[in-house]
Amino acid sequence: MKTVKVNIVTPDGPVYDSEVAMVIAKTVSGEIGVLPGHIPTVAPLAIGTVTLKKEDGSQELVAVSGGFIEVRPDQISILAPSAELAANIDVNRAKESLARAEQRLQKKQDDIDFKRAELALQRAINRISVHEGNN
Repeated sequence: MKTVKVNIVTPDGPVYDSEVAMVIAKTVSGEIGVLPGHIPTVAPLAIGTVTLKKEDGSQELVAVSGGFIEVRPDQISILAPSAELAANIDVNRAKESLARAEQRLQKKQDDIDFKRAELALQRAINRISVHEGNN
């Protein structure tokens, strides 16, 4: 089976760098599945899960908070503001973030940036979902 090199990078440094058989990512216009030899493309990512399927049938999940995916026939690069492997997610911290975001949205005060609170809520839900193995 063919593989493609994948690297996921954030402003804090590399998060993932390995060979995989397939990548599934959530873009702003829908999900994209990428196999080795895929046509070159660039797409903006939505807050969501990146699924990395390995040759042996196993998979790894990565929570990303947006960014871009660049696909070349022999390499896939994901640039994201933040990204965490499922095993590295602090689920207690994610649940605290979820509770804070929900409280901000329920207050309905003029000084609250609702879009920012909604994005924080989406990121927290995504991190919890990835940690629990749901995509």
